[in-house]
Amino acid sequence: MTRTVVLDVGDVLIPTGPLHESVGAGLGLDAETFRAGFGTGRAGYDLGGPAGEYWSGVVRAWGRDPEPALLAELERRDAERWTALPPGEAELVAELAAAGDRLAILSNAPAPLAAAARAASWTDPFEVIVFSAEVGLAKPDPAVFAAVEARLGPTGGIVFLDDKPANVEAARAHGWAAHVFVDVATARRDLSRRGGTR
Repeated sequence: MTRTVVLDVGDVLIPTGPLHESVGAGLGLDAETFRAGFGTGRAGYDLGGPAGEYWSGVVRAWGRDPEPALLAELERRDAERWTALPPGEAELVAELAAAGDRLAILSNAPAPLAAAARAASWTDPFEVIVFSAEVGLAKPDPAVFAAVEARLGPTGGIVFLDDKPANVEAARAHGWAAHVFVDVATARRDLSRRGGTR
C-alpha cells in the first residue's frame, strides 16, 4: 500500500520570514518583536476567528494604532504568501509526487490563508487538505490527526513533517512517523527512509 506524506505549510512549505521582511521591517520592527506580535491571538484566528479582531490585537501588540487600511494590508500580505511555494519546497513536493507518494496537508491556518492555498496551483498534488479553520480543530489536538486519517482512508503508513516539536510528538503519539522540519535538505533525507522513523 502507498505511503502517505503529510506536510505542514507555515514554516515548512512556506516560511514566515518574508512577511517580516516585507511588512515588519517597513514598520520599524525587529524580527523578535514582529514574531511576538504575530503570535498574539493566532491560535483563535487559526480556529476560524475574525481577521479584523486578530490583526487589531497584533498591531496593538506592536504598539501601533489598528487603522483599517493597515489591517487590510496585513491580512492581504499574510494570505498572499500562500499563493506559491519557494523553489526548494516546490521541488520537494514534485519529487514526492513523482515517487508515487500520496500527499496531504495538515496545517493550523486561518480562513484567508486556507482560501489562498486552495485557489493556488501548488496544492494540486495534494489528495487531502486539512486546515484548522475549516475543521475547528488544531494541532496538537489528537482529533485533528484522526480527521486527516478519516479523509485519507487506508494508507501504507503516514510520515509527517512539522516545524513545531509539540506537533511532531502528538503525531508520533497518534502512531504516525514524524520529523521536525529543519530545511528542505533535512526533510529530503528524513523522507528517503521509505517508512519513516519513530
